[in-house]
Amino acid sequence: MQPSIIPTRIQSMAAAFLAREQMNFKGQVAVVTGGATGIGRAIALKLADKGAAVMIADINEEAAEATAAEVHEISGNSAIFLTDVTDAAACDGLAAATFDSLGAVDILVNNAGIAGSSGWQSRSFSTEEDWKRTYQVNVIGMANVTLAFKPQMTRRRSGRIVNLASIAGREGRPSLPHYSASKAAVISLTQSTALELARFNITVNAICPGLLWTPMWEQVGRRYANDIPAYKGMNAREVFDTMIADRIPMKKEQTPEDVADTLAFLVSDDAKNITGQALNVDGGFFMR
Repeated sequence: MQPSIIPTRIQSMAAAFLAREQMNFKGQVAVVTGGATGIGRAIALKLADKGAAVMIADINEEAAEATAAEVHEISGNSAIFLTDVTDAAACDGLAAATFDSLGAVDILVNNAGIAGSSGWQSRSFSTEEDWKRTYQVNVIGMANVTLAFKPQMTRRRSGRIVNLASIAGREGRPSLPHYSASKAAVISLTQSTALELARFNITVNAICPGLLWTPMWEQVGRRYANDIPAYKGMNAREVFDTMIADRIPMKKEQTPEDVADTLAFLVSDDAKNITGQALNVDGGFFMR
């Protein structure tokens, strides 16, 4: 028996385990739409922490530059491209700029989204413009970006796509029905795209975040306080905390980092056989 063999094997196994745990994306290129702030920023920083080069696609140039600087500090490789996802030509430009500056995309994160058209926060009903604008950004915009990057991924016969949906897409809501409908469409779009791209070894999944205290949710909370009798007289944070207590079995809010952690798993090799799924990150809000 050679005693040195066992420690060597243990060291090798430990190194392999550590590599898996780290979900190392070094050498990979990621694109995050809406990556300048909120959930998108948390995702960009998480992917950078795992070694990926990250393209920040957003319409907010100042915030995009700030996030890209953070990414560069972490992984050493980042870029920004001002992108209106409703403009197909701009999405094509994003794909070309990513290839030229960082290389072919490995990970595509469709995160850009809105809750309504201008002024949605102060209305107690959905306007035609809310329906049109929200669908244009949340659904058609997502399709535009995916279509722009599809040639890069299919040519290489590999890739990971993750679409940001919402638990609002799991059931109808009396307030913001246009937003709920758009997120339900995102889940359906995810399934259709997964079926289309499976033969190219490309996985397509969605994440449905639960209750996250963000500037957008603060506006939602104010609208709920105006529209829903159970929340009358509450401020936005009180609405939020009440929903956590009433609807979340784990009794705690979710964070952008929770979503980013889940995304890191879905784009890793550990999830290579998972596609067409919509995964709730919601503390048990919806158990399906």
